[in-house]
Amino acid sequence: MRHKLLLLVLPCLLLVQSCQEASIAPLSANATVVAFGDSLTAGVGASRQQDYPTQLAVLSGLKVINAGVSGETTAEGAKRLPRVLSEHRPELLILLEGGNDFLRNQPKAGTKANLAAMIELAQSRGVTVLLIAVPQKSLFLSPSPIYAELADEYQLVLVEDALSELLKSASMKSDAIHLNDSGYLRLANAILEKIK
Repeated sequence: MRHKLLLLVLPCLLLVQSCQEASIAPLSANATVVAFGDSLTAGVGASRQQDYPTQLAVLSGLKVINAGVSGETTAEGAKRLPRVLSEHRPELLILLEGGNDFLRNQPKAGTKANLAAMIELAQSRGVTVLLIAVPQKSLFLSPSPIYAELADEYQLVLVEDALSELLKSASMKSDAIHLNDSGYLRLANAILEKIK
């Protein structure tokens, strides 16, 4: 009888656990946050000091390092990340990468594998990862499904729709693929909501 009860209860517990939304544990007062990615992290299209990492630092009071490299692919990011993590030893890694892979028509499986490698590296060093979904190359600018898949697999907090929605709005963009000051501020606020 006990075995039958256990067989009934166990799937329910697993279902409840899988439905719980991932969250970020409170960061320490002197926490370092690394914003890692490509031109959208570097702040292409923004005025001086108006990139999203700088605006996030102002809004949150946290130390946020801008580790964005314009034009970077996920393969290049995966090679660069170990050095960045060793140099800054962050509590939180904000990962926003993949857009250049999509623009260059790289295989999605390779992009996903590179992102997974970065997530696994950060987690192996005790670093919490916040993932930002990048829109896939399409008419409707919807987030690529690989980000939700990765967030589910690695139990990550995901900022899923913010970037896609901002890139649909002409008033938030500096060009076809980059945000302006207002767009980066909105992105910083969307990230801050998840950190809080």
